[in-house]
Amino acid sequence: MKTFAKRMLYVTAVAAMLLGCAKKEADAPQASDTKKNGFTVGYCINNLNDTFQTYILEAAKETITEAGGQIEVNDATEDTIKQQDQVNSFIAKGVKGLIVVPVDTSSMDAITNAARNAGIPLCYVNRNPFAGKEDSMPDGVYYVGSQEIVAGRLQGERVGELLQGKGGVAILVGILGNEGALKRTEGNKEVLASKYPEITVLAEQTANWQRDQAVTVTENWITTYGNKLNAILANNDEMALGAIKALEAGNRKDVLVLGVDATLDGRNAVREGLMAATVFQDANGQGGGAAKVITSKIKGGSPDKITWVPFQLVDKDSPLLK
Repeated sequence: MKTFAKRMLYVTAVAAMLLGCAKKEADAPQASDTKKNGFTVGYCINNLNDTFQTYILEAAKETITEAGGQIEVNDATEDTIKQQDQVNSFIAKGVKGLIVVPVDTSSMDAITNAARNAGIPLCYVNRNPFAGKEDSMPDGVYYVGSQEIVAGRLQGERVGELLQGKGGVAILVGILGNEGALKRTEGNKEVLASKYPEITVLAEQTANWQRDQAVTVTENWITTYGNKLNAILANNDEMALGAIKALEAGNRKDVLVLGVDATLDGRNAVREGLMAATVFQDANGQGGGAAKVITSKIKGGSPDKITWVPFQLVDKDSPLLK
């Protein structure tokens, strides 16, 4: 009997413990309840090694977090197929919205269609797959960015003034196929041809947005064109800084360099007189703007299809350097 009593006491104690655990579990907030109050946005960045893109990403993160959501980031490492797979993975996970920096603006149909078929709002940022065709953007698809040709025009205007309408320039181009690279270069050449016909475009070559590649390209130009090379227009600050490094190594202090983005390093180079000018591209405006568009749509709003963020020339006298 004593053995039986001990066993019953043990069973009672275990049962009480299990009931207590069950009550705690019932009282604790469930994962589904937590998720109910928030949302997740999938962010597909073209390349985490792209300095300016990381500024856009940070602005988007901050805005989404402040709105009560969270952001999950995937790096496409400049691979279009990889980016398509990442978008499909986000859709399978059930994200409520998508923000995409296109690897190749001419190859975004698959991503656009995947998002639309899943009924998930999609905002492209910084690189516009619908450049010149904004009126044809489908429902549920948005764009936040700047009119890239304007940056090229601003560079062209300033270099024309600095060279007093005469000389030879070379253009460092971003990744071929990117809207920013194509339009900024187009803006450069448009202004030079129409307003400064005595300025010759000696060469244009891609350095894929990268500083180290721009060093190599510029070294070749120094050798090829010698004193005919008077200025370099770079599609972004990273390539401009690479050009400056090569010019310093070649003791060419007579060549003007202009960039785009007004990154921290770019602004410092302008302050120090190493870069003649850059063009401010508002990373906070673009990243935060894309996040606001997606957040608004997720919460039942009707955001504008297109949000343009203006460019601004930055030289040594610019208030942005103060």
